[in-house]
Amino acid sequence: MMNHFTTKTVPILFLLIFNFALSQHSIESKTEEIELSRLSVRGNSFVNEIGDTLVFQGLNTSDPDNLADQQHWNKAYFEEMKRWGANIVRFPVHPRAWRKRGPEAYLKLLDQGVQWAGELGMYVIIDWHSIGNLRSELYQSPGYETTKKETFEFWRSIAQHYQDNTTVAFYELYNEPTTHGGKHGICTWEQWKEIVEEIIVIIRGNGGQGIPLVAGFNWAYDLTPVRDNPIDAEGIAYVSHPYPQKRAKPWSEKWTADWGFIKDKYPLILTEIGFAGKEEKGAHIPVISDESYGEAITEYCAERGISYVVWVFDPKWAPSLFSDWEYTPTRQGTYFKTIMSKE
Repeated sequence: MMNHFTTKTVPILFLLIFNFALSQHSIESKTEEIELSRLSVRGNSFVNEIGDTLVFQGLNTSDPDNLADQQHWNKAYFEEMKRWGANIVRFPVHPRAWRKRGPEAYLKLLDQGVQWAGELGMYVIIDWHSIGNLRSELYQSPGYETTKKETFEFWRSIAQHYQDNTTVAFYELYNEPTTHGGKHGICTWEQWKEIVEEIIVIIRGNGGQGIPLVAGFNWAYDLTPVRDNPIDAEGIAYVSHPYPQKRAKPWSEKWTADWGFIKDKYPLILTEIGFAGKEEKGAHIPVISDESYGEAITEYCAERGISYVVWVFDPKWAPSLFSDWEYTPTRQGTYFKTIMSKE
């Protein structure tokens, strides 16, 4: 067989291969070098390193473990969230999923999501997604079961692992504290405050530089105790989950009394909002409503500079933002995609 390579073509091919390898290295280096500005708290706002005030509109993923099992934990998923107008994403880490996969493997999963988010210019909230009473260790269902020790260890791991990562901007210490009217025992605000303050000490003692997010009672709705007895820590923010059925219409004055007053003094982020029509799959208390809720909550936030994150970017978890993996918007998905894209 005739050899078509000549002594002249070999150097040319070597040069082409070298240039290709160099370009690939350059692309990888650029990916590694992407770094979002470190966020901090100034007064009642989130600011970046040059002092710009940032307000967030974002989306909740479902549990990364759930998405990975379904083979949808990939960059395309994050690119779609970006197309919807998100500048922040929240990862709800369920204690059962954390144990199932194991801390080392779960951190690798989070690393992927953090990298994809950062490449697309979106900040990340890592959320310890339990519902119940951490003091009594009684919970709403088995998937949320944890212990104080496991919770402390989780945040020690997150703080150590992401201490230098500016994309991981927020640590949501506990998703939804509730005594469920005594069904989960007793926890006073003073008792909850003590637990939260210890978590913050652990995070900062282990190098964590993200902003701790603190939720109130009634499934993270009620922040009224903060008025007289705030968390004793600097550089934190507060959280509410004001789903529509938490209060009857009209909402605005009630929201201000229950949690909105926080923004007068501290940063505030609504890490779960959303609604479902009563006819929709997955509709349940407290999320049943219509577009009037969407209009009310986004207008309330816009007027006051309050950040929000919509629940949930998944076709099976409810209230869903899309109905299939073609990302066809649901009723609330249509509303929030439109409003977030504009902003």
